[in-house]
Amino acid sequence: MYDEVKYSPSGDKALVMEFGNAIDPSINAKIRNVLNAIKKADLTSIEEIIPTYRSILIIYNPLLKRYKEMIEELKKLEGSIGEEASGIVKIFEIPTTYGGEYGPDIEFVAQHNNLTIEEVIDIHTSTNYLIYMLGFTPGFTYLGGLDKRIETPRLENPRTKIPAGSTGIAGKQTGIYPIESPGGWQLIGRTPVKLYDPFNDPPVILSAGDYVRFVRIDEEEFLRIKNEVEKGTYEVVVREEVDNFA
Repeated sequence: MYDEVKYSPSGDKALVMEFGNAIDPSINAKIRNVLNAIKKADLTSIEEIIPTYRSILIIYNPLLKRYKEMIEELKKLEGSIGEEASGIVKIFEIPTTYGGEYGPDIEFVAQHNNLTIEEVIDIHTSTNYLIYMLGFTPGFTYLGGLDKRIETPRLENPRTKIPAGSTGIAGKQTGIYPIESPGGWQLIGRTPVKLYDPFNDPPVILSAGDYVRFVRIDEEEFLRIKNEVEKGTYEVVVREEVDNFA
C-alpha cells in the first residue's frame, strides 16, 4: 500500500485514487472504507464511483467542482478513516455443479496441480472469496483468496462462447461468468443462479466488498434450482458476518 493515495486525472470529468500496486486485502479494505465514506458524504458533485483492485475511479461534474477542488474534498474524507475494513459483510452462497459438461477443464486443473478432481472441488469450496471488483462483462466477479494449490494458467486458446454461470480459474484468480460470453479461464463448474438480469433493480446481485462461498451441488439440484430461478422463486442464501477475513 502506498504511504499516500495518488491522485491523477482521467479525462476532463474523472479522476483516479490509487492506493497501491498489488492485489492485497489490506489495500482493498482501505478502498472499501474510502468508498463507504464517499457514499455517506453524498457529495453532489460526484456522479459515479467505480472501485477496482487497487484504485477508485471518481466521475464528477466539473461544473460543480474543479479537479483540484475535488481532490481536496476527497483527501479530507480518505484521511479521516482507518485502513482496516470493519463492520458486517455479506457472504453469498453460490450453488455450483463441478466437472462434466459444467466444468470441462477441472481435470486439467487437477492434473496441473497434481491433485484429484475431488481435492480441487474440496479446496475451491473451502474459502470465502472477497469480491475485489466487477468488470469485463456486467457483473463478472473478480474474486480474491484462491488457494495456491489450485492456481492454474489461462487457456492458451480462449473459447468464443462460455455459458452464463460458469466458474473459472485464471492464475491466482477465480470468478463467475454472469452472461454468455467469450473467455479464457479454466472452467471447473457452473451455477444455475442468474447473477445479472438487466430487468432487475439492481441488475447485479453481487457487489465489490461482498464475499462469495461456493457450495457444491449435484446435477439434480442444479436443474431444480435452475427451474426456480426461471420461475423467479429462488433466493440466494446470504449470511452476514463480521468482516475479519482479511
